[in-house]
Amino acid sequence: MTFEDWMRHRGLSESSIKKYEGAISGAMSEWAIDGGIMDGPLTSILSHSRFEAIAIRLRELPIYQERNERGHNMYNSALNKYAEYLLEGFDSDIETDVEEILSEDNITDTEKATLLKTRIGQGSFRQKLISIWGGCAVTGYKDATMLVASHIKPWRASSNAERLDGYNGLLLLPTLDKAFDAGLISFDETGKIMISPFLQSPDELGITDSMAVKLKSEHQVYMEFHRDSVYRNT
Repeated sequence: MTFEDWMRHRGLSESSIKKYEGAISGAMSEWAIDGGIMDGPLTSILSHSRFEAIAIRLRELPIYQERNERGHNMYNSALNKYAEYLLEGFDSDIETDVEEILSEDNITDTEKATLLKTRIGQGSFRQKLISIWGGCAVTGYKDATMLVASHIKPWRASSNAERLDGYNGLLLLPTLDKAFDAGLISFDETGKIMISPFLQSPDELGITDSMAVKLKSEHQVYMEFHRDSVYRNT
């Protein structure tokens, strides 16, 4: 879901939506690029923690401070609203997660290597998912080279043991993986798909309400977390 659509769903007025979206994708993105803070628009940032770090530097720019004061704090409000938009999802920024793994002091180098491979969808975790599912957990598609090893309970919310547990994972086609990771689809206790009202034109993505997965009892605790904490129902 785009920032603009999210604001509309949250009930903001059309005038506020236009101002905030324009500020994020237009003026402030230009200031960030011109100020050497980043190389692309603010809308390219999907990690809340990374956005917050960039927003701090952006607020220090003289042009931001001048225009924000002249605009009666509108630019600050736009930054806060975009941060709120990002905060609704779990931080899925792989680079940040890799840095955190490397900085951990209480695990061995071997354990770090295992976690790194797991985070980028390789290694034993992926092998476990291929063994459990045999193909895409939803469609049954068999070519493993086209499938993504996706955590059910997000990486950021999981312990190291949960990150390596094969039952905390689905093997999915990329479109399904992206929707699942973003909380735009989930699955109920019987395995039937749940499609978020935030997902635009699911049929164009090949996502239908007849889809399902065959969950084992070991999957249930992880899927319950996904439904309660990741799935975007309202």
